[in-house]
Amino acid sequence: MTAPILALKDALKARWPALRLRSILLGVLLFTALMPGLGAIFLRVYENVLVRQTEAELIAQGAAYDAAFDLAWPGPKPPPPQPLAGGNSRSMGRPETSPADAYFTPEPLTIDLNTMPILVQRPQPIDTPLQPDPEALMAAGQIDPLIAETRRTTLVGAVILDAKGVVLSPTSLAGKSYAFLPEVQSAMAGRSQSVLRRRGDYQRRYAFEVLSRASAIRVHYARPIKVGDRTVGVLLLSRSPRALFRGIYDDLGKIAFGFFIIVFVIIGLAGLLSRAIAKPIEQLTQASAHVGRGGSEVPPTPATATIEIRALFDNFRRMARQIDQRSRYLRDFAAAMSHEFKTPLTGIRGVLELLDEHGDTMSAAERRHFIANAEGDAERLSRLVARLLELARADMGDIDEAASTPVREAVLHIADAQRTPDFAIETSIGPDLPEVSVPPEVLEAVLTTLIENSRQVGARKVTIAAAGIDGHLDLTVSDDGPGVPPADRERLFEPFFTTRRGQGGTGLGLPIARSLLANSGSSIDFVESAEGACFRLSLRKRGQA
Repeated sequence: MTAPILALKDALKARWPALRLRSILLGVLLFTALMPGLGAIFLRVYENVLVRQTEAELIAQGAAYDAAFDLAWPGPKPPPPQPLAGGNSRSMGRPETSPADAYFTPEPLTIDLNTMPILVQRPQPIDTPLQPDPEALMAAGQIDPLIAETRRTTLVGAVILDAKGVVLSPTSLAGKSYAFLPEVQSAMAGRSQSVLRRRGDYQRRYAFEVLSRASAIRVHYARPIKVGDRTVGVLLLSRSPRALFRGIYDDLGKIAFGFFIIVFVIIGLAGLLSRAIAKPIEQLTQASAHVGRGGSEVPPTPATATIEIRALFDNFRRMARQIDQRSRYLRDFAAAMSHEFKTPLTGIRGVLELLDEHGDTMSAAERRHFIANAEGDAERLSRLVARLLELARADMGDIDEAASTPVREAVLHIADAQRTPDFAIETSIGPDLPEVSVPPEVLEAVLTTLIENSRQVGARKVTIAAAGIDGHLDLTVSDDGPGVPPADRERLFEPFFTTRRGQGGTGLGLPIARSLLANSGSSIDFVESAEGACFRLSLRKRGQA
């Protein structure tokens, strides 16, 4: 099952078109605007509700005519049924479903515009030799004025038939019969029936009526008239359902005005989104290409950009600046490294050329002197390579969040290891200092580098002191040596900068120390001092961000 899904996803990805953000936004806005129009398709559900409502009104009016016909019946009538106990509560909208209670008998709706067939227009009644029932004819004459008055308001067409389907009312159809209609036959058998038939006199009055299925139909309802349990006649009622699109046509001007307002708003929103999102992203794309070609300029943040886009511009500008700094660093580093390697390589090459040209005429002492120089240059190259590897590892190291080192124990251990009879190391470390988030080997490497630098410049004493400040612990390392000249202080942490090149210094010790501490969220700086050299290590406390 997984393989077909993956294959389908791969196929979709291979054929997925490249879309612009503004196209997606415009499509979403257009779809949102068209949703009311698309919703008109689903108005058929509402239209069906209107047709069923028309059926419900015909049922209610038929029940009223049935009751009036029953009251007007001239012959003997059985006593009317009485409501059972609790009938009042049922009439208040809380019917019970007890089969023994047949007093309240609501008639269910049966019309479904989506599934029910639409029959032809109701045909004219046919002549019949049958004579109408006299009692039914008399009762129909009694309720004729009621039907005529209610028709003025309800617009319901009503025909009264006797039990054999002969027309009783209106009198203009006397001697005619509707017994052949299926809905009348159902009512003559004691069952009400509703059907849908086409309107023969239909003429379209509204342009939108073409979308309505109910515009050209009438709802026909046939109801048996009963006196007691005996069917004595049939009520045949019909009416056109309510027009679905009449309100739309009446308010067409307002709807058109609203449509133009929506289009205007969409154009405005599209322009706003283009200004706020699409164009800034295009500018960032162009800036990315520019940075990729070696540039460092980033266009100013657009005033219309969203908050997220502005943050993206700020981050991109910071990234471009860091890339530019890193590029300059790499260029300077490569130039310095080329210079550092060129000197010993030139010495080695000169020794080889001398030995090649004058080796036979040289004395043994001269050969040993030149070979010793070449070995010194090779040793310097070896030290440079080793220190460069250390610097690379320090620059590429990750922060160890779980690192924890007790400062007092670590400093005392290093002081004991580096102290000699002619080189003193004093410590001023309190017993209650917190642990720092620096690995012990990093702290040892940095302190050892600083102590060795002091020893090599001729210092006789090194002092290490500690003090806690906010989320960091400051560790100062000072000596009584000659100090650092003011002109050299700003270059102390530059790679390959050293004042002891003749003594084998590589100028990489302090840069390595700074990189090691930076990977632990800490730092090292030179502190101005009246005598000797002084460095401050700002170590991150355990548990601090």
